[in-house]
Amino acid sequence: MFGRSLVGTQIPFYNVVNYGARGDGKSDDSQAFLSAWKDTCGSEGIPTLIIPRNGVFKVKNINLSGPCRATKIHIKVISFEQCNGLRVHYLSIIDSPRAHVTVDGCNNAFFSHIYIRAPADSPNTDGFDISASKYITIKDSIVATGDDCIAINGGSSFINATGIACGPGHGISVGSLGRNGEVDTVEEVYVSNCSFTNTQNGARIKTWQGGSGFARKIIFEKITLRNCFNPIIINQNYEYDGLEDSVVKVSDVTFRGFKGTSGDDRTIDMSCASSGCFNIVLEDINIVSSEPGKPASCSCNNAHGITASTTPNCDCLLK
Repeated sequence: MFGRSLVGTQIPFYNVVNYGARGDGKSDDSQAFLSAWKDTCGSEGIPTLIIPRNGVFKVKNINLSGPCRATKIHIKVISFEQCNGLRVHYLSIIDSPRAHVTVDGCNNAFFSHIYIRAPADSPNTDGFDISASKYITIKDSIVATGDDCIAINGGSSFINATGIACGPGHGISVGSLGRNGEVDTVEEVYVSNCSFTNTQNGARIKTWQGGSGFARKIIFEKITLRNCFNPIIINQNYEYDGLEDSVVKVSDVTFRGFKGTSGDDRTIDMSCASSGCFNIVLEDINIVSSEPGKPASCSCNNAHGITASTTPNCDCLLK
């Protein structure tokens, strides 16, 4: 589904700069990017699209799909900045030195059937890194990296991740938010029908002390776990900045329909700051240890909300 092996293949290169792209944050690179993309269809073997170092800027209403039958694009790193109306499908992106796909300042983008792979021990190799963007959908994709499969950062809203197979990696994360005292906001996030296999985390919200803003109206549901460490975690003390009088507020977060196994005994961890997290919902959850007979537990600190049909029992959640 995601293309052929690279072994023994002659790989043609298409440099979008040769088609007029500048990647300077000012020029409209739409036509250059689209022209280079179309030319890959006439190539033999598996084409490589070379992106300007600074990424792709101000691309509008372009539909990108794996070219012809080659279908495998070997891209070191790809970024979209201030791009609206994107449609990106059927790509393999392998071994980026940093985040594989960055989406910054974009509206109305749709990604599907994306295959991302990097070693489990490779640092800072997020699959998708989203910031300051709205109405972003990532669907039916496989992400196996050394960091977050999807990281949803400040200024983002209406983010939908559906049908993502994550692992290895650090799970799907909102944040981190509020670093260096920054004001960060994330809202209207919907993650559903995803799986976490051998991941360091599952569904995670992480904020720095000293920051401000909010993370709210977030739903994780219908999640399958296979030896996932920290399957459900809110951490308002992700890192300490020495500014205790401010915090990114976390509220209106639902975890529903989690099934499977945890790699450690703490399966649910609600570590909120002294000001608390509010309107947290834990519902229809059944998580057990991946080691037969080993207990699973829930831990709470200043977390307020409700729980129903949840294993392990999470009665530490405050009303």
